[in-house]
Amino acid sequence: MRVLLQINLLMLCLLLVACSKGPQLGKLPPGATILAFGDSLTFGTGVDTPQSYPSVLASLLNHPTENRGIPGNTTADAKERFADALDETKPALILLCLGGNDFLQHKPQEETIANLRAMLDMAKQRGIGVLLIAVPKPDLSLSAPPFYTELAQAYGLPLESEALVEILAKGSLKSDPIHPNAKGYAMLAEKIAARLRKAGAVS
Repeated sequence: MRVLLQINLLMLCLLLVACSKGPQLGKLPPGATILAFGDSLTFGTGVDTPQSYPSVLASLLNHPTENRGIPGNTTADAKERFADALDETKPALILLCLGGNDFLQHKPQEETIANLRAMLDMAKQRGIGVLLIAVPKPDLSLSAPPFYTELAQAYGLPLESEALVEILAKGSLKSDPIHPNAKGYAMLAEKIAARLRKAGAVS
C-alpha cells in the first residue's frame, strides 16, 4: 500500500512538472530552419536588417532563420502568402507574429482570428510547430487581446504574450510609437529564445 502511494505521488509530481512547462515543441535538428513570419515587427522596421529580431535570434540559437516579415501586412495579406513561404523555406518551426495592422485598420476581430486559424491549420496539417507571438493593441491599455491565449490553448501551442507588451510600453525600447528600436528587437529575440528553450525546441 505504501509503495502504491509513493508511485501515485511520483506520477503526480511528474504531471505537475510537465504542466508547469506548458505546451512543448519538438526538438529542432541541427541546421533546421526557423521561419519568422509576420509584418513590420518581424521585418525590423526602424533598424537595419542585422538588428531585426529574426537576425538576432539566428545568432542566439545558431539556427538559420528566414525573415518573412512584410510591413503593412494584415492577417488577410499574410494568409495569402503563407503557403508559398512554407514551400520556399521548408521550416521546422514557425514564429507567427501578426495582428498589429488589423488593429490599426480596425479590422473585425472575428476576421483576424479566422485568418490566424487558417495559418495555424495549415501549419498543423504540415506537421510544423508554431510559437504564437501576441501583439498588443495600440491603445491606452497596451495589452494583447485574449484571443491569442485562446488560440494557443485551442491548438496546444506555446505563446509569447508579454515581450511586445513590455517593449512597446517603454520609450527607451522603441524607434517610433509602434516599433522597437535595436535594443527592443534584441530583447524580443531574447524573450523568444527563452520561450523556445522552455518549450523544448532548443537547448
